[in-house]
Amino acid sequence: QAYLSYSNIAALAHMASKSGWDIIKTLDNVKIWTHKEGAVLSFKVEMQVKVPSHVAFSLLSDFRLRQRWDRHFLTCEVLRAVSEEEKIYHVTAAPTTGHKPRDFVILVSQRQPCRPQEPYTVAMRSVNLRAVPPSLEFCRSEILCAGFQIHSNGSSSCTVCYFNQVTSGVMPYLAANLTGSSKSIEDTALECIKFLE
Repeated sequence: QAYLSYSNIAALAHMASKSGWDIIKTLDNVKIWTHKEGAVLSFKVEMQVKVPSHVAFSLLSDFRLRQRWDRHFLTCEVLRAVSEEEKIYHVTAAPTTGHKPRDFVILVSQRQPCRPQEPYTVAMRSVNLRAVPPSLEFCRSEILCAGFQIHSNGSSSCTVCYFNQVTSGVMPYLAANLTGSSKSIEDTALECIKFLE
């Protein structure tokens, strides 16, 4: 359990520290980047938010609030509170055309910065839980590595970066966006900013 939590945080930090991100879209308060390494595609959404970093961290680390700004989330329930900083959630996501709704069992690990220049971190990855086996109603999908890093820009604003290593379970929600025929990433980012502010 301790190893899973550590590797969850470490994997997100590793993704965030990679060089070679390509910017694909710039809006007023949102930038979208992609990173390709072999067959691995990751994306980053950078949002400028006018709230203190600790407020953004508090709101983003409670996944039950995510339905308020992310229309892909249908339901989200806490399956197990492992500790103050780790919770396991069961999330259901809206169906994409021609597919069953998807569901995810995810470990969410949150960390406050140890030093002033470090970000707040909310990392997530899929885990297996015997109590919640895959059901016929949903297509059980996987998140390898995703999450938020929140950097303070002073007492009243912060930069929120969302990262996701794209898997086959996540790809249907992004494919149209990455080819330019949909704006769901931008729309979700703008909803997130509105929710935080």
